Amino acid sequence: MSGRKRLVAVSIVAATWVAACSSRSSGPDDGGTIPAPDPTVGLLARPSNLTCIAPDRTGGGGTALEPTRVFPALAFVQPLAMLQVPGDDSRWFVLEKTGRVRVFANDPAVNSFDTDFIDLDAVFNVNDNQEGGLLGMAFAPDFETSREVYLSWTDGSPMVSRIDRFTSLDGGATLDPGSRTNVLSVNQDFENHNGGQIAFGSDGYLYASFGDGGSGGDPNNRAQDTTNLLGAMLRIDIDGGSPYGIPTNNPFAGNPVCPANHSSPTNCPEIYAWGLRNPWRWSFDSATGDLLLGDVGQGSFEEIDRIELGGNYGWDCREAFQAFSNPAPSCATASGLIDPVHAYGRSQGVSVTGGYVYRGTTITALVGSYVFGDFGSGRIWRLVGDGRGGFTAEELLDTSLSIASFAEDDAGELYVVDIAGALYRLDPVVSGGGGGSPVATMLSATGCFDPAAPSEPASGLIPYTVAAPFWSDGLDKERWLALPNGTTIAVDADDDFVFPTGTVLAKHFRLHDQLIETRLYMRHPDGGWAGYSYAWNAAQSDAILVSGAQVVDIGGQEWLFPDASQCDGCHTSAAGFSLGLELGQLNRDFTYQATGRTANQLHTLNAIGLFDLPLGDVVSLPQIPDPFGADAPSADRARAYLHTNCAQCHRPGGPTSVGIDLRSTTPLDAMGACGISPQRGDLGIAGAMIIAPGSPDESVLLERLGRRGDAAAMPPLASALPDTEGQALIRDWIEGLAGC
Repeated sequence: MSGRKRLVAVSIVAATWVAACSSRSSGPDDGGTIPAPDPTVGLLARPSNLTCIAPDRTGGGGTALEPTRVFPALAFVQPLAMLQVPGDDSRWFVLEKTGRVRVFANDPAVNSFDTDFIDLDAVFNVNDNQEGGLLGMAFAPDFETSREVYLSWTDGSPMVSRIDRFTSLDGGATLDPGSRTNVLSVNQDFENHNGGQIAFGSDGYLYASFGDGGSGGDPNNRAQDTTNLLGAMLRIDIDGGSPYGIPTNNPFAGNPVCPANHSSPTNCPEIYAWGLRNPWRWSFDSATGDLLLGDVGQGSFEEIDRIELGGNYGWDCREAFQAFSNPAPSCATASGLIDPVHAYGRSQGVSVTGGYVYRGTTITALVGSYVFGDFGSGRIWRLVGDGRGGFTAEELLDTSLSIASFAEDDAGELYVVDIAGALYRLDPVVSGGGGGSPVATMLSATGCFDPAAPSEPASGLIPYTVAAPFWSDGLDKERWLALPNGTTIAVDADDDFVFPTGTVLAKHFRLHDQLIETRLYMRHPDGGWAGYSYAWNAAQSDAILVSGAQVVDIGGQEWLFPDASQCDGCHTSAAGFSLGLELGQLNRDFTYQATGRTANQLHTLNAIGLFDLPLGDVVSLPQIPDPFGADAPSADRARAYLHTNCAQCHRPGGPTSVGIDLRSTTPLDAMGACGISPQRGDLGIAGAMIIAPGSPDESVLLERLGRRGDAAAMPPLASALPDTEGQALIRDWIEGLAGC
């Protein structure tokens, strides 16, 4: 946190939402001409911007949708799921990762919670590290009379996944912690890939899913080993015995129930299907009973599976449709592996979130379609039959949400849970056109650059630079921001800029003084961010909008033009979307071409009225050093490099299951990396740690920075060439560490 004092709302998410919607003007409606009283300010006035403004956009596929914020007066802490009592739409229940179940009336104007349904952490100490926490909840089929509820959560160290039964003693208002009865427990090998969802099927049995035990590549070969409960979908009869019975047609019915510690000599009778890596959200089709599941992939594919009794879904023999590079020994004789009904690669997203078959009434074109999304990219698709018995995915929305779960209300309408703290409903767009890009095909027609000389910014754009730039394969960059007139920038609790809707951020990429690409990153009127890439022609006279990811050769160097989902893969909600535009990055001098003045950027932007609240003296504000400058200690410069190149994903709430925090403000011993064994494979390094103090060659982090073209590469997107200077900086830093 900076020294700047700001009012903090109930949560960061709520504060961000309010700030982003602020309409406080910094001058006249045409942009104003606020004089700069300080002669050291870089710009004399805020430029008027009437042309470079993010336009409206609509969903594609003939089904125009938008995420509508619901229950906006309520704020949640890392919500993972929302559900209703079957047949009772009067209340919603929202599960927070830390262990609390929030309850509130199903009223659009609701502004307060009921008494917590239960707070597990207050009584039982939830282990919510990495992918642990309160992960699932299911109401007993006879809840109205039994008042029994089942919770799936993690505790202990080492971590244990638990399914416990609780009873309400007050008519369903709350759960009694003292009524807890353990139904089933599973020891976890690591603290990721826990799965954890539970639900009752129409057959009355309780279904539960667990991942392969964690790390990367299923190192203990759990998913293909049916003598343990990991990597599988389970089905148990909660009324059939103590603590449960086994349905008679389960594949291994008749065997003794399996213990939590994976020491069973026989196949586990609880197993319904297996060969899963990290099942994250699944549902039954309310019309057909089909069980559809999203299984998070290793490094290449995300998949959707139709789960059938006795099915083996291939992990870790295969990842989606292709052979896995390091399969389990049992894969040599494995047969009958079931393919996913759909899989997508890393150009579309990084972590699938399973959804629902839509059975509502407000979006008629969607009825019968399976709707799912991606946690990392924010994209939402539906599956459409391809006429040959298979499916293709049709994109419905490209959002800026970190989609933790979908939800279905009693009427069959669909909702989205954003782990950042808000809830949304999928609604049809009331007005607006069909699909297609909302921006101009040619850069010269976007309103952001001079139509007569598209390499030059329009007059409403404000140039800026950052202290620690992202590695872009050695290309030089120029940056601008453009705000609609009368709007301002807020600063959130992480010191990130929160931009109003309509904002456009622009960036030129040059190699050897030749323009290669221009990117526009826009916050559209619906509140979502999206990126657009323009490729320059050989004559350098204009640039054309690129459709989808493309790789081209520029003077013998490979260059990637990203698609929208790859933009979202780096521009995460946890990192404030814009990247680079934060107090510490801009707290440095810049020479403004329009005036010839060199001045501090924050001082200048503050003086021309760009912030909603005065910043105060920039000396008291955070300052990130240049990683390759000489004005800061090497440790600070190394941390600045990681902050820019890694922390957009590796931070709390980021789109990665690896629980490390590489922000420059996080103390070394709190990063979850120093002296810690790697969770996604040791890459063949003996004695590997993520960061091994004094031993760069034993540090997986350094090894990943040097890789390209495989699943171990970091960053996984947007780069074809390792940053040798950055590697040297990190190597020197690790070598100089005496400890953690």
